[in-house]
Amino acid sequence: MFVAWRELRFARGRFLLIGAVVALITLLVGFLTGLAGGLASQNISAVLELPGDRVVLQQPANGDAKFATSSISPEAVGTWQRAGGVESVVPVGIAQARVSSAGTDDRVGVALVGMPGGSAGSLGDLVPGADDQVGLSSGAAEKLGVRVGGKVTITGRDFTVASVGDDLWYSHSPVIAMTETAWPAASQRVGGTGRPTALAVSGHPDWGAVSADTGTVAKSRWLSLTALEAFMSEIGSLGLMIVMLFGISALVVGAFFTVWTMQRASDIAVLKALGATTGSLTRDALGQAAVVLAAGIAAGLVLVLGLGALAETRLPFIVSPLTTVVPAVAIALLGLAGAAFALRTVTTADPLTALGSNR
Repeated sequence: MFVAWRELRFARGRFLLIGAVVALITLLVGFLTGLAGGLASQNISAVLELPGDRVVLQQPANGDAKFATSSISPEAVGTWQRAGGVESVVPVGIAQARVSSAGTDDRVGVALVGMPGGSAGSLGDLVPGADDQVGLSSGAAEKLGVRVGGKVTITGRDFTVASVGDDLWYSHSPVIAMTETAWPAASQRVGGTGRPTALAVSGHPDWGAVSADTGTVAKSRWLSLTALEAFMSEIGSLGLMIVMLFGISALVVGAFFTVWTMQRASDIAVLKALGATTGSLTRDALGQAAVVLAAGIAAGLVLVLGLGALAETRLPFIVSPLTTVVPAVAIALLGLAGAAFALRTVTTADPLTALGSNR
C-alpha cells in the first residue's frame, strides 16, 4: 500500500472527487431505501401482524386474489373451520372509510379492521372489548388528535377510544380496530358486503384441497402481500431505481480506476521491472479503491443518518440497519467489483516497457 498511499496524497483532488461521487450515491441509495422501507411499512404493517400460519383470500374466477375485492362467504368460513388439521380460523374484515373526531368536520382516511379480540399480535391487542369502542393505531390517533377516552365518528356513529396501540397501517391508511360484531355494520355502511375480507388460519390442513373446495387461496403472510396492488407497484419502481443506482456506483468507480490505472501503466511497468509482483500490485490497487470507497461511503452514511432523522418527522422514512448498513455494504462490494475490472493494466503490464524495449 506504499505506492497507493503516495498516490492518494499526490492526486488527492482526483480521489476526493470520486469519493464525493461515492458519498452522493450512498446518500441517494440510503434515502431511496429508507423511503421504500417507510412506504412499505405504511402499506403492509397491519397485514404482517395478522395471526395464523396463512392468509386465506377469495379466489376470483378471473385474475388473482386481492384484498380490495376479497369477500369470504359464511359457507367457506365454515368449511375452513371444519377442515381436518385446522387449529384456528380468525375472520378478519378490512374496509376503507373516512373518520372524524367527535365534534369536528375534518375527516381522515383510515382502514377499519374487525376481528375477534384476544388474537395474537399487536393487531389483536388493538381490538376493543365492546362494540361501541375502537382501538386506534398511533398513526390514527395522531391524525385524529384524540386520546384514550375520546370520541370518534365512524360512518355516522360515535365510538369511544378504548386504547392506542402500535403504528399499524394498511394500504397507506392508519388502522382502527373494531370488534368482529361491530365491523360488518360499518362495512355495509361504506358499501361493503359485511363479510370477512380474509381468514387467518393456523394448523396443517391440506391447503390446496380446502382452497379448491371453498373457492379461496391460502398464502403465507409474506406472499399475501402480492394481493396489495399498491405495494407491488411502489416497491417495484423504487426497487428498480435502487438497483440502477447500485449499477451506476460500480460503473463510476470502475471507470475512474480504469482511466487512472491506464494513465499509470508506465509506472506499473517500472515497479514490475524493479521486482514488484503482480499480486502485490493488485492488492495495492484494490486497497486504494477500498480506501476511497470506505471514505466516500462513510461520508454518505453520516448524511443519510443526519438527514434521515429529519425526514422521519415529515415523511414515511425508516432509518435502520436494513436501510443503511446493507446498502453501504452492497455499494462497497459493487465498487470493488468495478475496480477489479481496471486490473487488466496491472496484470498485463510488461516490465520491458520500462526498460525501453519499445523504442
